[in-house]
Amino acid sequence: MINYFQKKYALSLSGSGDLLRAILWTIIMDISFMAPVIIGVKFLEEYIQLHFNADFVLKNTMTYYIVISLVLFLVMLFIAYIQYNATYTKIYEESAKRRISLAETLRKLPLAFFGKKDISDLSATIMDDATQIEMLFSHSIPQIYAAVLTVCLMAVMMFLYNWRMSLAVFWVVPVAALVFYLSRKFQNRVHRELYGIKREISDQIQEGLDLAHEIKSYNREDHYSARLSELLDSLEDQLIKGELLIGACINLSYVFLKLGLPTVILYGAYLLSQGAISIFTYLVFMIVTARIYNPIMEVMDHFALLIYLNVRIDRMKEMDKMPRQDGKTEFNPQHFDIEFKNVDFAYEDGMKILNGVSFTAKQGHVTALVGPSGGGKSTIAKLAARFWDAKKGCVTLGGQDLSSVDPEILMQYYAIVFQDVTLFNSSIMENIRLGRKDATDEEVIQAAHLAQCDEFVKKLPRGYDTSIGENGEKLSGGERQRISIARAILKDAPIILLDEATASLDAENESKIQSALGELVRNKTVLIIAHRMRTVLGADKIVAVKEGVIAETGTPDELKAKEGLFSSMLRTQYES
Repeated sequence: MINYFQKKYALSLSGSGDLLRAILWTIIMDISFMAPVIIGVKFLEEYIQLHFNADFVLKNTMTYYIVISLVLFLVMLFIAYIQYNATYTKIYEESAKRRISLAETLRKLPLAFFGKKDISDLSATIMDDATQIEMLFSHSIPQIYAAVLTVCLMAVMMFLYNWRMSLAVFWVVPVAALVFYLSRKFQNRVHRELYGIKREISDQIQEGLDLAHEIKSYNREDHYSARLSELLDSLEDQLIKGELLIGACINLSYVFLKLGLPTVILYGAYLLSQGAISIFTYLVFMIVTARIYNPIMEVMDHFALLIYLNVRIDRMKEMDKMPRQDGKTEFNPQHFDIEFKNVDFAYEDGMKILNGVSFTAKQGHVTALVGPSGGGKSTIAKLAARFWDAKKGCVTLGGQDLSSVDPEILMQYYAIVFQDVTLFNSSIMENIRLGRKDATDEEVIQAAHLAQCDEFVKKLPRGYDTSIGENGEKLSGGERQRISIARAILKDAPIILLDEATASLDAENESKIQSALGELVRNKTVLIIAHRMRTVLGADKIVAVKEGVIAETGTPDELKAKEGLFSSMLRTQYES
């Protein structure tokens, strides 16, 4: 049972055990709630005997029943307390484990995954899905199993007591269950469609927030609003359709259940008139029938929620099955040469990005990747830092295969400056200190000075303590890029990856930063991507990439003399 729960609901081993205990305690609680009915039936039996049998002596006084009721109340209170802890407290602890496990999964995914994955989808899974699963597990799942088992136990006891009256009570249950079962596929489809539409709306809102400037600049507000309204209308229609049809199916099941009570009344009256049952048995079944259908209806309500839960559970399982990157945690390379050995790579099957790429970026040298856009330069840089793993061939660092090293261990040897800079809603000082968390203020300021940040920092109201807003919204593109370069300078890692690191800078600042980078890259392995040819003329080695293959390699002078791809790009830029 524990293994079943673990697979079906994507629980941890301890969480599966906690769920089983929660179900057992919920069953015990449901059974304890029957105690007042049993006491009431017992009192009713003596009361009837007292009035219809002159020789009957009342064995149990009213005081006896009051004392028993108080004792039962205390027992029920204790059971309810245990059940609450088993159901809610333990399930909330499992929910915390689920969120941590999801975070650990995301932590182990290839870094490039986050560049290609919709962030709003990830955040919705982490926040919304996890919350919904937590609520349903605490308020529905244990109750479903407990209600089913409790009703089955009650049915067995009632059939043993009087099978004919029990048949009158329970004939409606399989009919109602069949109606509900036949609607299950439809409910599942509706929930999946609703889930998809909600994701689309979340994506659309996220896109509108991220691209607000572009939407306004190109007068696309009406188009964006129309698309969002269309999605919201679709959600509304689907919700109405789902609520009406699912509600109709569930209520039809309720209608069949409600037929049980008149069946018991009429059939019981017939058996009573025939002398087949006593008035006491008739009254007992009337009382029990008034209560027995409530847990069955609750089961149906919870099962409808369980179908809704399955969509979210499947999403959790999907994320948990994503390929994780791991490897050895002991890695001390003797040198920092990066070598590509006949590397093939494709983000999707059948769409190869790199084909047979082989070259070496040596320590102490600057290796520049050049070539037309879309040729595979950024992909090569990402493979060099194990953002992805090669599909064929291998990438080595210091002679060791990168795919055998834990990415978190690997990252301590890399300082990376991307074209798209990401900053945090904090001060300039803290954004630069991200490069090395134990750096002193003086070391941070020194790195900022080398990255030519002094010029704009002096103009800010609080200098390096000025908050720059979400993703550095208060700074220009060039200023944001200089902060990113300052991070890399502060980290002082043996491997430097620069992906269009100076793309947002003017010529004057680019020249200044080139000087700073000259100090940064001394005796290090440097891999640089640039479209400005004058940026790479000082490189030790040029690797020209076109359509996923290495077109040519050599020093700048060698390639200029070759009249190949590099020479052509250089000439085109000079002419333009």
